[in-house]
Amino acid sequence: MQDILDKARLIKLVIFDVDGVLTDGSLFLGDDGQEYKAFNAKDGLGMKLLQASGVEIGIITARTSRVVEHRMHSLDIKHVYQGRHDKGLAFDELIDKLGLRHEQVAYVGDDVIDLPVMRKAGLAIAVQDAHPLAKQHAHWQTPHNGGRGAARDVCELIMEAQGTIQTQWDKFL
Repeated sequence: MQDILDKARLIKLVIFDVDGVLTDGSLFLGDDGQEYKAFNAKDGLGMKLLQASGVEIGIITARTSRVVEHRMHSLDIKHVYQGRHDKGLAFDELIDKLGLRHEQVAYVGDDVIDLPVMRKAGLAIAVQDAHPLAKQHAHWQTPHNGGRGAARDVCELIMEAQGTIQTQWDKFL
């Protein structure tokens, strides 16, 4: 676990996949073609606290959805890459834009499409219910499933490693 905390201490940017990570992977489609997703409020608070502690957050997802745009806007997440089937290219674009090195970036994924980024990231994380191959290439697995607290697990791990978690919690005490 010390190795994971050492990696987490270096993180300046956390990139999340959406479907299966920030959601449980379910896609709800209305008769009109409108897409609906359920996000976890605890994950959202964790992401806000992580940003308040000085760590940037980004999103890279292969799908394109207005609901993702709305959710990320509500969380003040500015680095949103949707419709990016080549997630590795989006990863490179984002870290170049922010002037970061691979070891300063964590990526959270759940499936084989995430492997190109997981293999580049300094801290590769798979959610608890991820595909076995994603788990195999992860440095760490969240205790919770995607869409069920996994993003909060990641945020708290990084804040704990960086010594900022108590400061964030103190805001509520």
